Amino acid sequence: MTMHRPLAPLALLVSFILFAGCNDNAQSTGATATASEGAVDTAAPVTALTPTPSTVPADTVAAPAPPARTPDVIYVPTPEDVVEAMLKLGEVKKGDVLYDLGSGDGRIPIAAAKQFGVRGTGIDIDPERIREANANAEKAGVTELVTFKQEDLFETDFSDATVVTLYLLDSLNEKLRPRLLAELEPGTRIVSHAFRMGDWEPEQTVEVGPRTIYRWTVPERK
Repeated sequence: MTMHRPLAPLALLVSFILFAGCNDNAQSTGATATASEGAVDTAAPVTALTPTPSTVPADTVAAPAPPARTPDVIYVPTPEDVVEAMLKLGEVKKGDVLYDLGSGDGRIPIAAAKQFGVRGTGIDIDPERIREANANAEKAGVTELVTFKQEDLFETDFSDATVVTLYLLDSLNEKLRPRLLAELEPGTRIVSHAFRMGDWEPEQTVEVGPRTIYRWTVPERK
């Protein structure tokens, strides 16, 4: 008689093995999903965004300053004896504030500072003259008293002057005249080498050899 082994226990064993394999696979899949959703890969390279010159707009670069206009007159230095006579005619004294409009190499403000200890400002549109004037002031040891500015004498502020010196032209003096009368305090002395101011008659005229200097005083305003 042939004996047949029961099949039930074998079927149960196969079912258990299949069940266990499916469960392990599910757990493995779940772990992988969790890692991909919540982890940060710290090993990944980080690229810094560094601006380059090409990213700067061209219109943000400062434009160079425009060149100064052509000087109104050709520079001719005032002789030293005329400088002395101008300071004397202008009655320059300690406490004055002197402005030289068209100051050239700075000799008038420098002389006033050395002789009377006054503050002086020279105005000239030519940068070469300004460099020369500053060098002369340094040589004379008066840099603490004098200042030289590269500015347009028709636009610069000279309202604090008590003495103004000029060596320009008749036409330029006349062009300046309205500002001199409007902006300078009454009593301010104006001294011009060689050139007058139209129909505004000088109150004093002095000859220095072949040269002439003129003086006006700003009158009281009506």
